[in-house]
Amino acid sequence: MSDLERSSHPDVREAEPGRMRHAPRETLPRHLHDHAFAAVVLAGGYVEAGDTGRHWMEAGDVLLHRAWESHLDRFGRRGAEVLVLEIGDRDMRWLAGRVADPDALARLAERDPAQAARRMLAELKPKPDRPADWPDQLARALNDDPALSLGAWAQARGLHLGSVSRGFRQVFGTTPVAFRLVQRTRRAIEAVRGSAEPLSLVAQDCGFADQAHMSRAIQRLARTTPAALRRAA
Repeated sequence: MSDLERSSHPDVREAEPGRMRHAPRETLPRHLHDHAFAAVVLAGGYVEAGDTGRHWMEAGDVLLHRAWESHLDRFGRRGAEVLVLEIGDRDMRWLAGRVADPDALARLAERDPAQAARRMLAELKPKPDRPADWPDQLARALNDDPALSLGAWAQARGLHLGSVSRGFRQVFGTTPVAFRLVQRTRRAIEAVRGSAEPLSLVAQDCGFADQAHMSRAIQRLARTTPAALRRAA
């Protein structure tokens, strides 16, 4: 399975609004979601590793996802029950937070999912970050700077580049090179949708070899063209 392709794994699916139940020790391989959504943990817990880093989730935690994000999920010994609420990219204030009463949100979502999403966003409180080990540090560094030299990063920490690539893939289900390309492509998508700058300059600013290179990357991730993205925005 390619690092940027939508998975054909039978257990990997688009997050539809509503409750989702996951078995103990279940693992969902890396997969991509086309739409923005919030995952509200009602019970159990899991670890998600994806484009925004690694997140340890437990009951009451909320994780927000933008459109075209990829991640894998590893569920704990009790499995998990997760409420999925549809949101928009504009609703992203931070990535992870907590709500005081997730069960109340679940009951409201049975009647009015949109109202439940609005209440969740209004009640959401930031969640402190966990201490990060080197795969998390590399993910954050690539998120901050998609032009980052992997060799220089590894050398500065006394790590072998091959070991970094293997270890990162074990955690995130993709290589650092592929992860970096996704970060670069997401920046290009945001620039295309949020500005009138010529596409050739967007490609240059985002570190692509040329406009055609950027267009192929966007087409692969978002299944649409830069021009169509700009028209929709």
